Amino acid sequence: MTGAPAAATQPLVLGIDPGLRVCGWGLVRGGARPEYAGCGVIRPRTRDSIGRRLLVLYEEIARLIEAHRPDEVAIEEPFVGALAPAAALAIGQARAAAVLAAAAHGLDVDFYAPAAVKAAVSGYGQGDKRQVQTMVRLLLELDAAPEPADAADALAVAICHLGNRKARALAADARANGETSRRASQPTLSSSKAVKQPGSRAVQQSSKSVSNLQAPASNLQS
Repeated sequence: MTGAPAAATQPLVLGIDPGLRVCGWGLVRGGARPEYAGCGVIRPRTRDSIGRRLLVLYEEIARLIEAHRPDEVAIEEPFVGALAPAAALAIGQARAAAVLAAAAHGLDVDFYAPAAVKAAVSGYGQGDKRQVQTMVRLLLELDAAPEPADAADALAVAICHLGNRKARALAADARANGETSRRASQPTLSSSKAVKQPGSRAVQQSSKSVSNLQAPASNLQS
């Protein structure tokens, strides 16, 4: 991980590609260009019980969070209809373990569909894993494509989140600027009226004062 001082102010995102057999993780820091901060996979032993494997996932993700202190967590949320029921259940269980690990450390989680992740890194929502690996390598300026593919997918999830985060910030700024312009363009008739009223009363009072001063003079003439 490179180290310009300004980069420390940018969010560090932990991306996760959940799975009971292989769970990919990737760390990417935001900025003008996304910056690679690490990646890898968690491989629970397949001969262990489901409960034990989920515990391994939870503990390993918790260790990653404690070691790297990410600011935000993003998890891929696969389209269940495209998976066999057993595979969908396994991924859902792995995802729940990751969400619990994040929540235990006070971190909220954003979820992204695979098509959105692929579109974010390759511009095409139906790209294959090899295309994702290639684009992640280019976007993060790595010497080689991240291996295995699960780690590259996790990095892609983090990159997708950073892009979505930036888009939300730009939209919020646009709304704020539009509201400021709208308020500035509103007429200020009520304030103008308030200014004129005191002046009118002052004129009336002056006229009455002049009349009162002139009255004695006319009495003296008579």
